[in-house]
Amino acid sequence: MNRMIDGLCKGLEGLIALALATMVVLVFGNVVLRYGFNSGITVSEELSRWLFIWGTFLGAVVALRQHAHMGVDMLVRRLPPLAQRACLVLGHALMLGIVAMLFKGSLEQTRINWDVTAPTTGWSMAWVASAGLVFSVLAGLVLLLDLVRIVSGRVGDDELVMVQDSEEAAQLRHVLEQAGAKRGGART
Repeated sequence: MNRMIDGLCKGLEGLIALALATMVVLVFGNVVLRYGFNSGITVSEELSRWLFIWGTFLGAVVALRQHAHMGVDMLVRRLPPLAQRACLVLGHALMLGIVAMLFKGSLEQTRINWDVTAPTTGWSMAWVASAGLVFSVLAGLVLLLDLVRIVSGRVGDDELVMVQDSEEAAQLRHVLEQAGAKRGGART
């Protein structure tokens, strides 16, 4: 199952790259056409906005799978492993609840906007709201798999903090750890 999710995330990364390339072509092409030829791509702004929304939601799924979201872990890092594990289970349970609420809200928005058409393309605005549906289903799957790994004990003590520090905080922690190691080595 993990291999399938990893493959799905690779596919999502490809879709995001394709969406970004399309956005660049649309926006740059529109700028060139407007200033150079007094013309433009009519759907450029609308499609770029939709691709940005979808890219953001799909990128959040990939980041969730890679545990790349930033978080504050000052307290959790100081807890013993059992308490860290409990915090991780609680955090995942809360995130699953939030994802369920997002699914419910996105489903309602998709239904409401089903017959509403976009001004430029004429496509259904449900496409915009459905990005939240896709995210919530995929994020829920990733979170459930992580929760099963945590509860079954397949997550090591070194993996119990599943967030990323900012670059500055990681660098500061590294410097402090090195200073502590030097002081500990000097005393022995």
